[in-house]
This record gives sequence, structure tokens and C-alpha cells, in this order.
Amino acid sequence: MNVLVTGGAGFVGSHLVDALVEAGHRVRVLDNLDAQVHGEGAKRPAHLHPDAELQVGDIRDRSAVALALEDIDQVFHQAAAVGVGQSMYQMEQYVSVNSVGAAVLLEEIVARRDRIQKMIVASSMSIYGEGAYQTPEGESVFPGLRPDSALEAQRFEMHDDDGRELKPIPTPEEKPLLPTSIYAITKRDHEEMFLAVGAAYGIPAVALRYFNIYGPRQSLSNPYTGVMAIFSSRIMNRHRPMIFEDGLQSRDFVHVSDIVQANLLAMGKEEANGKVFNVGTGRSISVLRIAEILGEQLDFPDPPDVVGKYRAGDIRHCFADTSRIEKELGYAAKMTLEEGMRNLLEWIRTQKADDRVDQAARELEDRGLTR
Repeated sequence: MNVLVTGGAGFVGSHLVDALVEAGHRVRVLDNLDAQVHGEGAKRPAHLHPDAELQVGDIRDRSAVALALEDIDQVFHQAAAVGVGQSMYQMEQYVSVNSVGAAVLLEEIVARRDRIQKMIVASSMSIYGEGAYQTPEGESVFPGLRPDSALEAQRFEMHDDDGRELKPIPTPEEKPLLPTSIYAITKRDHEEMFLAVGAAYGIPAVALRYFNIYGPRQSLSNPYTGVMAIFSSRIMNRHRPMIFEDGLQSRDFVHVSDIVQANLLAMGKEEANGKVFNVGTGRSISVLRIAEILGEQLDFPDPPDVVGKYRAGDIRHCFADTSRIEKELGYAAKMTLEEGMRNLLEWIRTQKADDRVDQAARELEDRGLTR
């Protein structure tokens, strides 16, 4: 098939491109080579598969999108401005790139609806807000954000109205969506726009809710990217990783190879059409433990800097219920955290990174987004 991958020169996109080319598809990439991700004056990345066609252009540029869609059969929409904290003070930029960009792409897809066979869009676990929890009686509950009064008192765990601590459990796709950042709102836009347009025009669409992705090619100089890359950049520059709250907040870290696996399954299975799927491992680990492992593996003896402050909109726990994608698409996370981190660290040791975390932290603090 002829396949378009928007954002295909980036972290997830380039790995997806590799797999598609290796499967025999003809792949075109539309990517603006954003400076925050690729560096100033970036040209075609060395990691982009040589058999992939690269078209440099903005997802909001209708002529660029129209050109990229020529003779295309399937579309993977990976392009997005990524950064939860940054989105809260660059609101117009994030809405423009993500929501408006998706609208431009969809309009051009609809104009070619007789040719386009399927579209798969990258969504995000951030649209859930807090994850799912369980009461002491075993009832599943979906709480909103923790009150500032509790966070100011450094009561970071989630409690019910009676003050009893709630137990985090896997978050299913049915959980009500409570996005707590502009970025998360635009990712909700992505999946709802693609599914709505797909249903209206008879174009099969699939939304994949990625959990916390890590692996080679993640930008180490972008302070708004994934936590493993951020921590690695700090450690490589011999700085202590900065951790908010007490570090015991937990996430589901999924290797990029399993994200690719999910995309290929969504591409090939009709059972995926019109649906949303979590893509994670179903297992959680604390942010503090991730920082400790990276420090141990990169021979950095200093402990993480657990600052005790909290960021507006931060959640405590969220990890994936993967039963739907396992049952309906045959997905199973293949990369263990131990293997995945070894894979990441092998690549990290060959890289250089600019540590811009302090600058990003100041920008959040200056705007009152950390407390």
C-alpha cells in the first residue's frame, strides 16, 4: 500500500516508518522537522529509513497536506505538538498545530475518501486525567483532580470523601475523559475528530491511546518530552533528575516497539475500525524508581532531586487496562521494562543532550503552574 505517516521523522513516527517499509509498503512522511524536537536548521534525520519519501511541510499547510496525500491508501496521523506543561502557556500554538492541523488533514482526506482505506490517529493517556481507582469496598471509581489543599499539605495520594486512601487500578477505555491540560484537550480532539469524520464519511478510523512511551530516538534535548528522556538528559549532563511531589506517582511505561505493534494491528484488522484502544503494558512503576534505575545504569551516584512541589493539573497514578486491545486485536506488550531500558540506554550512551530542564521549570514557575 501507499502509506502516509505524518510526523514520521519523529520518535514514534520513524519507528513506525521502519516497520511499514520492512513490511513492503511505500511510505511517505510529512514532517515540519520542528526545532524543539530536531534542533535548529534540521535536515532529514539520519534515523529516517532511506526508502521513505520525506516531504517537509506543516500539517496546517493545506497545499503541503494535499501533496502528501497524493495516491495514498492509508494514513497514520502521528504529528503533534507535544508537551503537557508547555501547552498551558502556549495555548494557541498547541490548538493550532494539533486541533487545526487535524482539521486540515481530515478535510483533505475526505476529499479523497474514495481512495483512503483507513486512518489511524495517535491519542494519549493524558485525556483520562486521573486514572481509575478502587475503594476499600472494591468499587471502581474515577475521581477528578486532587484539591490544592491536599497537595499543599503534601497529601499526594488519592483519597475518597471520607479520607480513605484509594487504590489505583488499570484504567479502561470506558473511564470518563477529564483532560487537565491544553495538550490533553487537543489529543481528545484528535481521536474524536477522526472517529466522527470517519463514521460520517465511511472511512474506517482507529484511535490509539498511547501511555508513557520510551525508547531510542526520543528527543533528549526537548524538556517537554517523555520522562525517561528528560531524566536521561539531566543525568548525562551530571545533573540530578528533578521530580515533583514525592516521586511515588506511577505511570505505565511502554516501549516504542509495542506502540508500533499496536499501529500495525490496527492497520490490518477490521475489528479495530471505529474504536479506541489503550496501548500500554498494564503495569505501573513509580517515577522515582525510573530515575533511580537510570542513575544506576548511567553511573551517576547522586540521588534524584525530589522537590516536593506540585504542578497544576498533574495526576497521581494512571496505568493501562489493555484487555480490549489484547482480546480484539491480539496485542501483547512484548518488551519488558528491563529489556526496554537496556535498549534505551544502549542508544543514550551514543548521544549528546542539551539539558534545558531548568529553563522549562522556570517557565512553569514564572506562570504559577508549580506550587
